[in-house]
Amino acid sequence: MSKALIHVTEFKWIWGFIKKYKYMFLTAMVLVVVVNVLNMANPLIQGQIVDRVITDGQTEILPKLVMTMIAITVIKSVIRYIYLMMFENVSQNVVFNARKSIFKRIQELDFEFFDCTRTGDIMARLTGDLEAVRHFTAYVIYQFFMHAITLLFVIIILFTINPLFTLILLAVTPFTGYFAIKLSGKVKPAFSAIREQFSRLNSTVQESISGNRVIKAFAKEDYEIYKFSRENAGFRDRNVEAARIWERYLPVLDSLAGLLSVIIILVGGIMVITGDITLGELVTFNSFIWALNNPMRMVGWLINDAQRFAASAEKIMLLLIREPKIKDSEAAAGISRLKGRVEFRNVDFGYGKELVLKDISFEAYPGQTVAVIGPTGSGKSSLVSLISRFYDCRKGQILIDGRDVREHSLKTLRESVAVAMQEIFLFSDTIEGNIAYGVTGASAERIKWAAGMAEADGFIADFPEGYDTIIGERGVGLSGGQKQRIALARALVKDPAVIILDDTTSSVDIETEHVIHRSLSEFCKNRTTFIIAHRISAVRNADLILVLDQGRIVERGTHEELLALKGHYYSVFVNQYGDFDKQEAFAAGGEAYGKE
Repeated sequence: MSKALIHVTEFKWIWGFIKKYKYMFLTAMVLVVVVNVLNMANPLIQGQIVDRVITDGQTEILPKLVMTMIAITVIKSVIRYIYLMMFENVSQNVVFNARKSIFKRIQELDFEFFDCTRTGDIMARLTGDLEAVRHFTAYVIYQFFMHAITLLFVIIILFTINPLFTLILLAVTPFTGYFAIKLSGKVKPAFSAIREQFSRLNSTVQESISGNRVIKAFAKEDYEIYKFSRENAGFRDRNVEAARIWERYLPVLDSLAGLLSVIIILVGGIMVITGDITLGELVTFNSFIWALNNPMRMVGWLINDAQRFAASAEKIMLLLIREPKIKDSEAAAGISRLKGRVEFRNVDFGYGKELVLKDISFEAYPGQTVAVIGPTGSGKSSLVSLISRFYDCRKGQILIDGRDVREHSLKTLRESVAVAMQEIFLFSDTIEGNIAYGVTGASAERIKWAAGMAEADGFIADFPEGYDTIIGERGVGLSGGQKQRIALARALVKDPAVIILDDTTSSVDIETEHVIHRSLSEFCKNRTTFIIAHRISAVRNADLILVLDQGRIVERGTHEELLALKGHYYSVFVNQYGDFDKQEAFAAGGEAYGKE
């Protein structure tokens, strides 16, 4: 979808999906016209039965007229079944393609979108809003068309029978049109409010289900019930407000439609007595009353459904026209693989108005390990997120292999960088599927090798199903350390040029951490490695340690150089290992491991 969407109506937007099936759709419309023509036949035949059979005594034609009515009824039923199935087929295909477009757009959007968009909003677009689109395509469009054609046909037929009586009946229609327009103007904002409240309700339910362990750990079930009840009550109230609009206008529209029957009886009866129409013509008019009544009765409901669709389509369109801020530039290089030399030049970065990183500059080369350490909120994770271009910096440059990161294609860049993220997400899949997620067709041997590097092979082998063990949603059933090691294996299996380990071993014990880093030292010989950690034990062997504080690099150097400065890094070391006299034993890998 392009930006042109913002200049078209919701109805033109939906036609963009329908036109792929336009021949089936238009054929179904033609069948609707055929059924409408056949609907006109039986009332005319009923008038003939009254005038020719009952009044004039032509009984010999009665069997023929009755058989004709039966045949028309059967043909109508068959054709109606066919076009209903055709409309349903078109609507399901429209929703299928629309849902695919929405999901594709969601996958194209960057971190900033997900940072400020509730999951419930996204789910509402893919569920309730698309159901409104399906209903509009499968039912509302053809109902509008059918009732419009019915009204047109019956007016023409009634005019040919008695123009004066027809004009008297149509005197009601201006009032119907007025109240229908009033309903249309008021009901769309009500449905927009319903859709917005539905999104909030969705978000509340999704968060409550995802965070059920935290809720139970803090015994906050009553609070969550209160939050849900508040949003649920809001959803009820928005629907009640919409219902109050309907109850204000729909009874009036129904009453105006019912008034036609009164006019038929009173005015028609007088005209039969005065000889202005025959009894058969009055029967014909009465038989056609449904063709005038139904469009007038349905106009309110159809406008209601159309505005429900418009409110939902508007939400979907706003999502589809949203362009990702992080995307390939026209100058994106067609390099198949990066080598991994990373350089930051006076980089500033922030979320919203607040700067998180300020004037960051350093270089990292293949085979070099760069560690980033600092207090919580100092910008460590933000710094490495810029390497994969999850965000763009506000000022300065980030270069990989001497080229601005914005000049590399996103696919090449992210395939060359492996990230074991701080916030671990595991899919509801097998352990093997989770480890191999980043590499299509990864062999069992490579998966097992990566698990071994991450010290995960041992506990995986203890599961009855081994690597075929299904992991629960978001890794439920695994410990924090087990999830971290599977996430690390998922990063290693990619064979990246740059590997980023964002607090990857914080949940494992010191001994396991030591074994993992010893294994990684061989793996990372020809790769650029970034390690974010709070533990000195995880960063002490790095070639370059960057100490961040309030978004700035306040110290840099090796472990020994930073200890000699007796600054921030020194303070962290003392806090973690106590007696500074043991630092030499720590540097040698001795008993200091047991202190943490």
